[in-house]
Amino acid sequence: MRIAIDAMGGDHAPEEIIKGALEARQALDGDDELQLIGPPDVLEAQLRTLGAGPDIVQIVPADEVIGMDDPPVESLRRKRKSSIAVMARLAAHGETDAVLSAGNTGACVAACQLRMRTLPGVHRPGIAAVLPTLGGPVTMCDVGANVSCKPINLYQYAVMSCVYARRLLNIEQPRVAIMSIGEEEAKGNELVRRTRELLRADPELNFVGNVEGRDIFDGVCDVVICEGFVGNVILKLTEGLVDMVFRAIKQELIAGNLRLAMEFKPIITEIYKKYDYHEYGGALLLGANGTAIICHGSSKSRTIKNAILVAKKFHTLKINERIVARLAQCLVKPNGQ
Repeated sequence: MRIAIDAMGGDHAPEEIIKGALEARQALDGDDELQLIGPPDVLEAQLRTLGAGPDIVQIVPADEVIGMDDPPVESLRRKRKSSIAVMARLAAHGETDAVLSAGNTGACVAACQLRMRTLPGVHRPGIAAVLPTLGGPVTMCDVGANVSCKPINLYQYAVMSCVYARRLLNIEQPRVAIMSIGEEEAKGNELVRRTRELLRADPELNFVGNVEGRDIFDGVCDVVICEGFVGNVILKLTEGLVDMVFRAIKQELIAGNLRLAMEFKPIITEIYKKYDYHEYGGALLLGANGTAIICHGSSKSRTIKNAILVAKKFHTLKINERIVARLAQCLVKPNGQ
């Protein structure tokens, strides 16, 4: 399997991206191939610094970089030799089997949608992030790809996320919920109410109704759908809250009893690892005609390593083929609702 990696995307590129690729290389099969995309002189220098030979990965030249603050679509038009544009072009031409980037999310989504296109029957792709909870992993879609959704988009996110949760997370009958401002059916805006009708009309979906933000972590659902604006706010708020809680616990333990803090350190470290988004790697762009992973901008080497391994598993399990088959059976079709 060939996996193309945008080596210049992210707050810690290219060092952490390349380190993650090298770490993943050790866990992959011998016939798997990693393609690092970026300026060759920069990547070769970084590989030498890390003590890696040129035969470990393939370097694909890309002389331009799309910044995190650059306008996505305009930047793709102006910077046709950017690492993100080259990455998507490789996938479109069948020169790689999966793509991965921690760069500009909007540019990644746009490049994948413009170059790779969408799966048959899919209106718009959505980013599916996995949230670790006490009740098990919860798949949330969308978390930033589509901020102006129609009911058909949210319905398809539910269908695709169920296939993902069943195949990748081993949840036999995923419980599906829609994010709203209350559990009651009367709550929610027009988008939520119309989407709820579509979800309820599909007998193959285990639809459990509305949920509020706090319900995600109470074990009431396995899949939660929402538009990208809402999902991205929830995702970033959750990440910040988890980090703050663990830092607060650490400070209180140290301030109260340094010896006790040292005794608790292994336990706290293990708990944090279970709920750290770095451990889940990147988020899949469900609905893209190929395997596309979008990583957090602050990704470190272990994030990239785990994202690469997720990309291989997604591709190997042929989840896209299962999504296409499931959508073909749906009574609700993408007619612009």
